[in-house]
Amino acid sequence: MNRRQVLIGAGATALVGGEATYLMDRAANASSNYADRATAMRAPLADAPSAHDLIRYATLAPNGHNTQPWRFRIGDRQIDIMPDFSRRTAVVDPDDHHLFVSLGAAAETLSLASAARGMPGTVAFDPRNPGSVAVRFERARPAPSPLFDAITRRQSTRAAYDGRAIPTRDLDTLVKAAAVPGVGLVLLTDRRRIDRLSDLVLAGNTLQRTNPAFVRELKSWLRFNPEAALRTGDGLYSAASGNPALPDWLGPHAFDWISTARSENQAYAAQLRSSAGIAVFIGAGETAADWVAVGRACQRFALEATALGLKHAFINQPVEVPTLRADLAALVGTSGRRPDIVMRFGYGPELPWSLRRPVNAVIVS
Repeated sequence: MNRRQVLIGAGATALVGGEATYLMDRAANASSNYADRATAMRAPLADAPSAHDLIRYATLAPNGHNTQPWRFRIGDRQIDIMPDFSRRTAVVDPDDHHLFVSLGAAAETLSLASAARGMPGTVAFDPRNPGSVAVRFERARPAPSPLFDAITRRQSTRAAYDGRAIPTRDLDTLVKAAAVPGVGLVLLTDRRRIDRLSDLVLAGNTLQRTNPAFVRELKSWLRFNPEAALRTGDGLYSAASGNPALPDWLGPHAFDWISTARSENQAYAAQLRSSAGIAVFIGAGETAADWVAVGRACQRFALEATALGLKHAFINQPVEVPTLRADLAALVGTSGRRPDIVMRFGYGPELPWSLRRPVNAVIVS
């Protein structure tokens, strides 16, 4: 569930040179189309939703690099969520850990949406379809919730926050919301441990950004302007990280020139200093079912944070780099268990939404 911020600032704007006016005129129309599509994707759920409506909500769940590695199959009072291994990120996620966390987040989102419309869903692995998650529906009174209301407003906000502390009662609410059987949650709110976590993030980022295979994979999912993001409906759109749009021919080169391990480390350090806290999720084991449960918990946490007016972003380098996992586990007091997801949170700004592919593109018969 890791989204890297592309640091393309004033220096990149200067590189545009004679393209600037052209880019501004062309991007204005594309940006308007982008905003319209992002808004339409987050339209309120119908009172009597179809399966397509529910799946649209499910796809708003967080997922690594915005690859959207899922497929949905509609059955009789059931929707299956299956892994789409054609969208796996083999370098950053070689065991598909993030992929199955994403499926869990989508399943929890689907369950919350269906419950709000009188069709509570139970989430479980389907023994007939290895690797897929089944959401089976019953009939009951509609049960809307603050978590459901937050689905269309949640976003991973990769920016600096304002550093304000979060009231204890709200921290308790976050912990309760994220309670999923088998999933542990540790909150870091003291500056000493956040600084130690920051050291692990920077060490992991340095190792990743000096790995050519990691950089190639990351760049393949970057969308440097609204037109590129609209074409694919996926990937990491530069404006969603607070960066300027660049033409397709320039974006990859600007990334190579300007976005370095050092520049990213400076940004991550500032972001962590500005965060009110860090949430670390630990699953019961290292199976796909365990990772799905973690995805459900972290999505519930993210939605509750949104309901409380908080922002969040994933900083998973200490999870993704195997040599750092033991240090992270020791920091949070869970030695011997693999930490699964690291998320910073706090009060911060709203940035442009990321896109999702059309619902028909993710449904299989």
